[in-house]
Amino acid sequence: MITVTEKAAEQLKTIIADQGMEGKSLRVYAEAGGCSGVRYGMGFDDKQADDQVVTQEGIEVVIDPASVTMMDGSVIDYIQTARGEGFQIRNPNAPSCGSGCDCSGSH
Repeated sequence: MITVTEKAAEQLKTIIADQGMEGKSLRVYAEAGGCSGVRYGMGFDDKQADDQVVTQEGIEVVIDPASVTMMDGSVIDYIQTARGEGFQIRNPNAPSCGSGCDCSGSH
């Protein structure tokens, strides 16, 4: 379904503690748009009855039914580069756009 890397989980646990988000789940979603046809997002939210739930590295991830198919096989990572740092959602199923834009889903 979805994988959370150890590095991403460490950052998410820090955010949860710093922002008082204990008891919230990490919601990840995909929606139409963006250069590859899919735009990704994530944030803390309450679990809904129809959500798919995956627990990885101690992080509960919830995905709404509309996003499940588009998110299957995705990896949530935390990256640090010379340009900055942040979360990245890598989806092996996303089409490559070839337009020179960043289609990796960095957040």
